[in-house]
Amino acid sequence: MTRLSVNINKFATLRNARGGNNPDLLQVAQDCERFGAQGITVHPRPDERHIRYQDVLDLKPLLTTEFNIEGYPDERYMRLIQAVKPAQATLVPDKDHVLTSNDGWDTVGQASFLQEIITQLKAWGVRVSVFVNPIPAMIEGAGKIGTDNIELYTGAYATEYPHNPAKAIQDYALASQIAKKIGLGVNAGHDLSLENLRYLKQNLVQLDEVSIGHALVCDALYFGLENTIQGYLRELNT
Repeated sequence: MTRLSVNINKFATLRNARGGNNPDLLQVAQDCERFGAQGITVHPRPDERHIRYQDVLDLKPLLTTEFNIEGYPDERYMRLIQAVKPAQATLVPDKDHVLTSNDGWDTVGQASFLQEIITQLKAWGVRVSVFVNPIPAMIEGAGKIGTDNIELYTGAYATEYPHNPAKAIQDYALASQIAKKIGLGVNAGHDLSLENLRYLKQNLVQLDEVSIGHALVCDALYFGLENTIQGYLRELNT
């Protein structure tokens, strides 16, 4: 079974637009779990434009499923991981000015930096995932730095899928095969939706987890949150 981790950043964006606490982010996270999500993902950024660092601390004691904290591994992120000790830390290469995660790590050129970070995270008992593009050398590089999982950046897949699904999936299918061969777990995320999710799952030899936020929140405006989460679960596991 492929796990669905709901990224709740966009709910926080909506809350922050008016101040106050509507929607209540803590309640949203618990409802996502109650409706079937197997994990909750957050990506706090230094400007706290959506998830706030305090949100992360408040969520930890409430969640009953896997907590995944994404981010660039600067000092503040590392302090947060040490304090919260989530099930998983997903390392992304984007720094302060980036609007959304849109590229993977150079696991070869930045191997020593990543290996040091990963060693520390694992010493805290946290599973580590590294955000990568579906490039064989980057997958193989990830296998040498001690990470547990990779998270495939699926932006290119989502862009190409409406025009040529077979072409869109090629690099990801190969990346999944390489990861499985060298013993890495495979996660995926970015622009996955009800339209393209099933095809991705059906064509990867291994897909342990997807992290979905933006499209899921947009769908929930029409279908409701519970129906939407159930819809995503069906696409993953039919």
